Amino acid sequence: MSTDPAPEPRDPKPTLVFDDPLNQQSSDDTDRGWGERGDGDGAADLKRFLDEKPPHHL
Repeated sequence: MSTDPAPEPRDPKPTLVFDDPLNQQSSDDTDRGWGERGDGDGAADLKRFLDEKPPHHL
């Protein structure tokens, strides 16, 4: 009798997912997606505002 080697496990086939993409939260839906910082420091916010203010808003 000969023993056959165990077959190698196959990768699962990709499947189509028909979920509603609008039910999922994107990175733009969060504060982090818009570049917000989560530290909440008022002095740092004022410094950032003054540093990033365009020159025509002086």
